[in-house]
Amino acid sequence: MKTDSGTVDVGAFDFECGADIPSLDVAYESYGEFDGSNAVLVCHALTGSQNVAGYGENTAGQARAWWNDIVGAGKAIDTNDYYVVCANVPGSCYGTTGPASPGPDGDPYGTDFPPVTVGDWTRAQRLLLDELGVGRLHAVVGGSVGGMNALDWAQRYPDDVRHLAVVAAAGRLDPQCLALDAIARRAITTDPDWNGGDYYDGDPPTDGLALARQLGHVMYLSKASMERKFGRRAAGRDAQRESFPTDPAAAYFPYRDVESYLDYQAEKFVERFDANSYLYLTRAMDDYDLAEGYEDDADALAAFEGETLLLSFTGDWHFTTEQSESLAESLRELDAPVAHHVVESDHGHDAFLVEPEKVGPPLRDFLDDGVDGRAVHDTEEEPESLPDDRDFAPVHSSLFSR
Repeated sequence: MKTDSGTVDVGAFDFECGADIPSLDVAYESYGEFDGSNAVLVCHALTGSQNVAGYGENTAGQARAWWNDIVGAGKAIDTNDYYVVCANVPGSCYGTTGPASPGPDGDPYGTDFPPVTVGDWTRAQRLLLDELGVGRLHAVVGGSVGGMNALDWAQRYPDDVRHLAVVAAAGRLDPQCLALDAIARRAITTDPDWNGGDYYDGDPPTDGLALARQLGHVMYLSKASMERKFGRRAAGRDAQRESFPTDPAAAYFPYRDVESYLDYQAEKFVERFDANSYLYLTRAMDDYDLAEGYEDDADALAAFEGETLLLSFTGDWHFTTEQSESLAESLRELDAPVAHHVVESDHGHDAFLVEPEKVGPPLRDFLDDGVDGRAVHDTEEEPESLPDDRDFAPVHSSLFSR
């Protein structure tokens, strides 16, 4: 597949907060050939990057592309058919301008970087696509907060999107997730090395960022998946508590598998991500509310005349099936073509990344045939937790093999 990557300076950028910067670089990758009507924008999740597919030279600090099982030649988002673009969002640290980027004085912006919103991400993506010669999009696809980004496209640029695929997302975060994000940010800002965000010439706040990431991982897993993966097992004789200071009495107690997993994930994360970016991006996610400035979600999406696919996962308590069903109901109020495809999974929020065999078929058929796609409407028995008159399609593990 033809792949292109780079950074485009879209010029001076005015943020929704009222501040501006003299230039905004937007890092992107594209895959496939553009024929004028086949562009698909993929919006990445919180700590993802533009490297959505392949194993190219630029992996943006990540071990592998984050949705390589979904995007590519012959895959669900088929780069033989579609021209796929993924852009790193403002405020991140993978090439698009953010807190770690040099400001006008040559020093990193740090916390002088303007606050960012999901709307800023969408407007930056629109500017990038303009530079790439892409007008109306065949589809916008996003998972997690990338799904919020996709929803913002439908609200902000309704005439620019034919198909909208919102995966494991919602119109806003609930109070429990807001609370956990607040704790994660406090872990960073109370780390002495954070130094008010001015740490680029010294030691970064790795302990605080590591704790924030560990909290995030707990949010992304379900009780069932944690029981299956870890149980109460000890990590073994060779495992050691090296990531964080501990009290002397801790040696008496087992160092458990779940602790070892969280420590490993934290160690890897602090090697590739910027603490200030984590603060900025979680605040953008927390702030997003589809209905802000409108009567409700239906009013916010009233101008969007395209088709919508909502994918949710039964084990996801970060963005629940009920939240996706609420979005679907808002679109039904508008008589808009929408399908809510519920995937039975106990993987938690991570399901959209780790179960491509369940995500791929409905997504592929939706991009090809809209809400009438065959796999979009594969059904078995509906979950008891939702009304039986809803237009959604639960998918059970037996439908697909690994």
